[in-house]
Amino acid sequence: MTDSTKRIIMRITVRTIGAVVVAASVTLGATACSGEPGAAGGSSEDTIEVAFGYIPDFNGTSLLAIAEDQGLWEEHGIEVTTPSFTNGPLQIQALGSGDLDFGYIGPGAFWLPASGQAKIVAMNTLGQADRVVAQPGIETMEDLRGKKVAVPEGTSGDMILTLALEEAGMTKDDIELVPMEPSAIVAALSSGQVDGAGFWYPALATVKEQVPGLVEIASNSDFEDTMAFPTAFVASNDLVENDPEKVDRVLGVLREAIEYRADHVDEAIASTAEYNDLAVEDVEGDAANVEILSLDDIDTMTEDGTVDDWLTVMGDYFVGAGKLDAAVDPGDYYTGDLFLEAGE
Repeated sequence: MTDSTKRIIMRITVRTIGAVVVAASVTLGATACSGEPGAAGGSSEDTIEVAFGYIPDFNGTSLLAIAEDQGLWEEHGIEVTTPSFTNGPLQIQALGSGDLDFGYIGPGAFWLPASGQAKIVAMNTLGQADRVVAQPGIETMEDLRGKKVAVPEGTSGDMILTLALEEAGMTKDDIELVPMEPSAIVAALSSGQVDGAGFWYPALATVKEQVPGLVEIASNSDFEDTMAFPTAFVASNDLVENDPEKVDRVLGVLREAIEYRADHVDEAIASTAEYNDLAVEDVEGDAANVEILSLDDIDTMTEDGTVDDWLTVMGDYFVGAGKLDAAVDPGDYYTGDLFLEAGE
């Protein structure tokens, strides 16, 4: 294992530990960024505090990085703390315990708000970063039969693996499923401890440095004719129900950041790189696996029912995958009306 791989695994591991102790981090005011109240957001008396979780990749970080660089938190009278997490399900747990107000999730975690554990308050991007990968010499899903396949459970890596197995006429019972945290998967693939994984970029770029012949068996693009893979921002149920002003202010920040990102992609990449202490070229590679949506895109697709269609298809998938007992009306957990109202 190279020093570069060790540093990346260490960084991911540290962030995992940070997520576990997020309550203490928020209480002590440990922040990735913070802002003083600005005139546009109101006086110091009405500044509000927000704990906003994120994942340190382009999808999960870019809007927060833009909000910091452009002074959007201050403009909206928000003092923000931003604990880092390794996946969406951990953030949903933190929302439920009251340690977070808002967070970011990928498509594999959408079943959690659909099951009533949070609300989706804003769409973000369409992800194209998920893969089923295997060690050299393993070319198909059938070749993975009976072999060790790692996956972070309840994530988009889990989702892409399940879809690929279904397409091959297989189930998880046909492989030796090994649940792992993302940092452990990087190490396990690099060292050959597992035969394959349901995983994602940019972490896979690190693995490929160690395993140049790593085989990509399946990707999001294989299923885009039948399913979209949106990423989104979520809020706690209690917050949405009881603090509409906080929700409205944060959505105002996200709307401005979404619009800026669509018009200034290079700047968004640079801001994300600085925010996460990564090389710009690494973030560029990560962003290449993202379909950036403009504010007008998200508004229009919320109004015309496109987002509801995405969520309905995903809900059917989650029912089939055993994550949901029955289909759920997207209106029960996607508060698109609040997102639109924040722009008025």
